[in-house]
Amino acid sequence: MKEQYNVGIIGATGMVGQRFITLLENHPWFHVTLVAASPRSAGKPYAQAVGSRWAMKTPIPQAVADLTVYDAVADKEKIASQVDFVFCAVDMKKDEIKALEEAYAKLECPVISNNSAGRGMDDVPMVVPELNADHIAVIEAQRKRLGTKRGFIAVKSNCSLQSYVPALHPLREFGLKNVLACTYQAISGAGKTFETFPEIADNVIPFIGGEEEKSELEPMKIWGTVENGRIVNASSPSITTQCLRVPVSDGHMAAVFVSFDRKPTKEEILARWAAFSGPAQELGLPSAPKQFLHYFEEENRPQTRLDRDTENGMAVCIGRLREDSQYDYKFVCLSHNTLRGAAGGGVLMAELLAKKDYL
Repeated sequence: MKEQYNVGIIGATGMVGQRFITLLENHPWFHVTLVAASPRSAGKPYAQAVGSRWAMKTPIPQAVADLTVYDAVADKEKIASQVDFVFCAVDMKKDEIKALEEAYAKLECPVISNNSAGRGMDDVPMVVPELNADHIAVIEAQRKRLGTKRGFIAVKSNCSLQSYVPALHPLREFGLKNVLACTYQAISGAGKTFETFPEIADNVIPFIGGEEEKSELEPMKIWGTVENGRIVNASSPSITTQCLRVPVSDGHMAAVFVSFDRKPTKEEILARWAAFSGPAQELGLPSAPKQFLHYFEEENRPQTRLDRDTENGMAVCIGRLREDSQYDYKFVCLSHNTLRGAAGGGVLMAELLAKKDYL
């Protein structure tokens, strides 16, 4: 791998784009040298383009504030020629996103995508580095399809399942059979703040478009296998979900119920969680949490406000493990949706790809 990479952020004025900028401010490998957004932002200094929409708690990094914003579509040739790879977090129609990301890849610019457009493609890896790092092997097949030498697309999974799939993953040896997950999702997942989403005050909205389908299907790809240059989805467990929007700024929580082919003891489950780590930890990736899964013994933990920032928001917090009357066990999970779930997960995936010489 190289020692330093020049990075572009496509969709830099949105909430996930902003989070990428804050996460990369002091990154040891990746340096933001270019930002791009819609035509209405193009040509302006970044600080002016984002203006009052800056939603992060820390100020815009000075190194980025003065960057002139490119047009993400019209300037793609210029962008691709100036960076080693891009993070993509645009707000466009799915077919437009797919076309844009493939255009960058065909310009020999790798794309680390926060968008859902490519998640269903069997030669596009959708990677949680602790869980399925081996899926990056399909990039070679994808490059053959695209006719590229360097360019490819890798995608991050949906932010809602990042809370509960990591907790289920080390329990697969017991045969996951049926999973029910109800997620309680923060407003930042919709790109909102309390100021821009007044209807969420004193309210819960029991529908998030497309979220339940993603939460049920995407784990099957994460748990799939690489065969002949494509990812073949897993056939089990059977997963059903409900996804609700709740009045929380950041942090997705999940109430999880699970049945096994071979029911483990509570002690076996806790031991698997405590011992679990993956390639992100083994490779010492800069953004990786030292302890991926944190279990809380207290009955009232994890709590969103108290625990979402555990290990810089990159850990998954678990609590309330107990037997259930209809399933074998139930428990609660929590992850920070714009850190582990979105931009932070994208940065971690890029670190894995850099370490494995794909960038």
